[in-house]
Amino acid sequence: MGQPDDVRFKVVINEEEQYSVWWSDRANPPGWQDEGTEGTRQECLDHIDRVWKDMRPRSVRTARETTQGVNA
Repeated sequence: MGQPDDVRFKVVINEEEQYSVWWSDRANPPGWQDEGTEGTRQECLDHIDRVWKDMRPRSVRTARETTQGVNA
């Protein structure tokens, strides 16, 4: 069952550069900050799909780059 179009959501991001959708009228969960995008749930999901190309947490990406000496 879908969400009504009048329910607003926002995109949030954590320190590991992972994205999620959260209700715009609620406080962010601990460890998450506003990314800057708001809209319907689908608009937020579409935005995340466009911008989140590497789903590995930042710490994993950084560790791999450090150990392999490459920009993965």
